[in-house]
Amino acid sequence: MPGIVNSIHITNIWGLCILFVLWIVLFRCTHLLVMLIRREPLIGWAIGPLGVTLMVLHEPSTLHIWLDVLGPALVSGGVLYVGLFTSLSPIAFPQHPLLQVLVVGGGVLITSTGDFINALRDLRHPLWGEARILRSIQLLRASWAKIHFTPFGHSYLSDHFKTTPTDLLQAL
Repeated sequence: MPGIVNSIHITNIWGLCILFVLWIVLFRCTHLLVMLIRREPLIGWAIGPLGVTLMVLHEPSTLHIWLDVLGPALVSGGVLYVGLFTSLSPIAFPQHPLLQVLVVGGGVLITSTGDFINALRDLRHPLWGEARILRSIQLLRASWAKIHFTPFGHSYLSDHFKTTPTDLLQAL
């Protein structure tokens, strides 16, 4: 194990950059796919530095909460394994099982720790309805995301908050 670090070589820097971008894009797309599987009314969406975020009204079921953690984690691990430990790899790694577990496990840990913490928070202190929408908007505004509301979102804000999306975003 001590000589493993010396035997790692980058063979294609552009391939490594493409793998990194593909890894993050597929991870975020899996989150969107899990959200769309819920088939709930969409209040709006946001585009920001952390990707695309969908806002829905209802609290997700326990199954969907854990599916939103495990699905992207499996995709993340699969992309890392195929991208780093097959013949497509832009990095020459020695074929050591412990190294494979550490690299793939570390990558999954990096991408999925926040999802796991969010899942525990949703299970322990679930939010639904107006509180969930307000929390989502507040978090998205803090990340400088551009928020867009659907027609259903416009009518929901008008009915429940007696305001327009522009006024609500300015108030928060």
